[in-house]
Amino acid sequence: MRANLARMGRLKQSGITCWELLADLVHFGLDLYIAIWQYSHVEIDGQTDRLSLAFGALADPTRRAILARLASGDADVSELMKPFALSQPTISKHLNVLERAGLVRRGRDAQRRPRTLVAVPLKDIADWMEPFSRFWEQKFAGLDTYLKEMQKKEKQRGRTKR
Repeated sequence: MRANLARMGRLKQSGITCWELLADLVHFGLDLYIAIWQYSHVEIDGQTDRLSLAFGALADPTRRAILARLASGDADVSELMKPFALSQPTISKHLNVLERAGLVRRGRDAQRRPRTLVAVPLKDIADWMEPFSRFWEQKFAGLDTYLKEMQKKEKQRGRTKR
């Protein structure tokens, strides 16, 4: 109680009213609450968006190779292990990451558990990358134009020197 009274005394000396402080705290508190809520629901709880999960899954070359293999048809864990010097539990862990990202679906065929490629997240990645692709295409087109102009100038200089 004494500490609170001392704080109130310092506030009065600084010229800030309690209402101004309360308004600032409410505004700051709301912003802080929103930021914490967004962070906790996106990162801490593991409920990241589909695009982040897909990029995370594609970050590993082994998982990219597994996806490339599944593009040619369904395969079970033993078939997916063949080109790698990895154990079955390691391949299963990679498949779990791909399944969480929605890139692979597990099926059931008697005792066999074939995995199937799901291409929808790859389409989401392609859609997200489209503006960047257009950006670089414009940059390269500008570079082509610049190089053609430079070649024309050099040809003109070469003709006048002779």
